[in-house]
Amino acid sequence: MIPVLLYAVAAAALALAAWALVFAVRDRAVVLRQLWGAAVVEGLMLVQAVVAGIQQATGTEVAEPVVFWGYVVTQLILLPAAALWAFAERTRWSSVVLLVAAVAVAFLQLRLDQTWAGA
Repeated sequence: MIPVLLYAVAAAALALAAWALVFAVRDRAVVLRQLWGAAVVEGLMLVQAVVAGIQQATGTEVAEPVVFWGYVVTQLILLPAAALWAFAERTRWSSVVLLVAAVAVAFLQLRLDQTWAGA
């Protein structure tokens, strides 16, 4: 796993979480720009999944491959589901949903690193 990619995804997810937190505190619903931000984070996660797949296919050992790919699939599903929910819910809680999902993605990055390295 490329550490720079892990940090990029985690930083982007935390930035999205901070943006959603500001909206939640101000009692505002998610705006389309935030959903585009979630799409950027999702794109980074897709690149990360492809890179991890290539690395594993070319012989890199993963300490816990089932757990690792479970986390990859979970994070890839989490943000789009939260974005759909946030778009449907036009209250302050849409910002809270996006905030929770973005923080979860950031924590999943930590777990991806741990399961890849076998820590």
